[in-house]
Amino acid sequence: MSLTVPSPKTRDFARGLLACEAAVGKSSEANTPPAFRVSEKLRRPLSRLAGAPGFRSLLERALTLATTQSHSLSPVRVKPDGSLEGLNELHKDEEAEAGVMLIAHLLDLLFTLIGEQLTMHLVHDVWPDLPVDDTG
Repeated sequence: MSLTVPSPKTRDFARGLLACEAAVGKSSEANTPPAFRVSEKLRRPLSRLAGAPGFRSLLERALTLATTQSHSLSPVRVKPDGSLEGLNELHKDEEAEAGVMLIAHLLDLLFTLIGEQLTMHLVHDVWPDLPVDDTG
């Protein structure tokens, strides 16, 4: 598995997570990009697993890798608490693919660091209704 280009399977899985999050988004979250919401939902369990600085480092690395493939992510930053800022600055036509790349790189890093099985367990803890087909 390459850390520079997520596999089509990983990108499809990221798309599925973003679609799931977009579908369940509350009206109060309508202006929050799905990639931000996915990252936020993963932040708590990953911070428990790796600590807040560990999660922040992981997300920063994913963002760095994703920015090489989606330059529209350039204004996005990881704040000290591990949350993202700047996603709202993306144009709507760029937001979806940029979000896919960011989340796909985050998943790829998790697959490499903690393994696919533990990553999938963690994801299913956050999204228990996610169809098994979306995870391959």
